Amino acid sequence: MAVKGLTELSIESVLSDELLERFRKRAGGYDEANSFAHEDFQELVELGYLKALLPQDQGGLGWSFEQLALAQRRLATAAPATALAVNMHQVWSGVAYLLVARGDHRLDMVSQWIAEGEVMAFGISEPGNDAVLFDSKTTAQTQSDGSVIFTGTKIFTSLSPAFTRLGVFGKDQDTDELVHGFVAKGEGVESLGDWNTLGMRASQSHTTKLRSALAPAAWVHSRLPVGPTADLLIFGIFASFLTLTASVYAGIAERAVALGADAMNKRSHQDGSKYSQDVRARGILADAAMRMIALDALQRSVSRDLDELVDHGAEWFPRLVTFRTLAGDTARDNVQSAGQLLGGGAYFRGSEFERLYRDVQASWYHPSNAASAANTVASWLVGPLDD
Repeated sequence: MAVKGLTELSIESVLSDELLERFRKRAGGYDEANSFAHEDFQELVELGYLKALLPQDQGGLGWSFEQLALAQRRLATAAPATALAVNMHQVWSGVAYLLVARGDHRLDMVSQWIAEGEVMAFGISEPGNDAVLFDSKTTAQTQSDGSVIFTGTKIFTSLSPAFTRLGVFGKDQDTDELVHGFVAKGEGVESLGDWNTLGMRASQSHTTKLRSALAPAAWVHSRLPVGPTADLLIFGIFASFLTLTASVYAGIAERAVALGADAMNKRSHQDGSKYSQDVRARGILADAAMRMIALDALQRSVSRDLDELVDHGAEWFPRLVTFRTLAGDTARDNVQSAGQLLGGGAYFRGSEFERLYRDVQASWYHPSNAASAANTVASWLVGPLDD
């Protein structure tokens, strides 16, 4: 919400065409060097992008959740790995935003940290833990003063070179509760520097070892039972993570359409006829554009409903996982379509298409994966699987 006397900043004024072009030009270098997008990140910090959801009188942009989702999509059209990296900071900002809008203030400290310039990261995923938020391989030892010591391994920790606060959870060995809190980068929080992947290389999402990492009592915010729970924190994490992560892949899907259209307007057949007049090529491009139009509508609907506190009840999780799943599917399909329109030059290392082709493969691995999403939707319709 804009404050009287302050000018509301549009997505396009913050993420200008000129900025996106700079990011796009740098993306290939980060990818080739397998290095963090330091210059991109610094520009986003200076623009106040990491404070997008904070009110303007707190140094933020005063954006809605829908605006942030659309901004992440726009950023990803230029630099998907940069967008994915900063996404995990924005996820925590989004969780705090969504919770306070529903009267839950347990993560007010997150918004305060962000206002002070702290950078958040997401330490949830663990190797071999397909229960995701509903169980943990990390141990949580509660101390007499209420602080908690976490020991375990977290994977895909995006923003590893830049984060200052890491949101984690683990299982209390005495109570069997899942304990959620935050730890500061430093003692007990070790980045393994092992991010050497097929794509999304500039996100530098290293494995993080928690070696008796201490969360002060004031930073321990939730204790939940093992298994699915209706606690608002779980809804907030899923809603923010799935929507904003899907938005990154929506940006890749959108860029693929733009690349295909640009190629068709430039390329000609041997006989001189333009590809824009080729019926088959037009069909490939149109199919990709129609997929993007449908995804655009779903993105706006989901993110706006979160802003407007729409009560979808039991349908909320199916909606969220559907958006996440379709965003990945559409991005992969549209990049594939672009490859049919760009010509053989795009196959060479260093082309934007070649990088997008690798970056989009990361969409297979984010929660919720296709099998989990299908089970969520089926359970909503016909009930859970029998034990």
